[in-house]
Amino acid sequence: MVMMNQSSSCVNGEGEEQKKMVDITLKTIGPSPPFRLRVPSPITVHDLRKLVASNGHLPIENLRLILRGNVLHDTKDGDDVSLQLNDGDSLIVAVKPKPPPKHVRDGFEDEDDDENLKFQLPQSTSRWKRKLFCFLHDKLKLPDIILMAIFSLSLKMWVLIVTWFILAPVAHRWDLGPLYVSILTPLDLLFLLTPV
Repeated sequence: MVMMNQSSSCVNGEGEEQKKMVDITLKTIGPSPPFRLRVPSPITVHDLRKLVASNGHLPIENLRLILRGNVLHDTKDGDDVSLQLNDGDSLIVAVKPKPPPKHVRDGFEDEDDDENLKFQLPQSTSRWKRKLFCFLHDKLKLPDIILMAIFSLSLKMWVLIVTWFILAPVAHRWDLGPLYVSILTPLDLLFLLTPV
């Protein structure tokens, strides 16, 4: 299995993208028999999930694909993940079952509610913000409440906050601390409230 970013692709000498068709075997967890599927290679994980969901009549939102012991994710660090599949590769298809109706699960904790409360960036978010989010969330393991605070402030607000903290020691050194707080803080707020 070769994983690559969406931006990389196989190109022949004439600049055309080469996509060969390969046969893969899909083994669904449960009583259904394995089935074969012909897919292009390379293919993004998201497109592969769509193909598997449509051919197996499975819900795409609850579908998980496993290749050689690794769960396949649609994105990594904000980029679409592509797979280079070979003829005869086998994937395990797992479908997360639907939760029972509310009247059946009364009195039980609902873990899915926690999933709905997690901070997520909008689809229209720029690439650099998605990369920063992935770094802070996945690498530094920052809690969602801190990520929400970071990404809900505008760039103008962050400039003001950093400037205020940089100038505060200067004002303290010149014994202008109270004057700095009483004059510059309202000016900062006024600057924030004015439209650009």
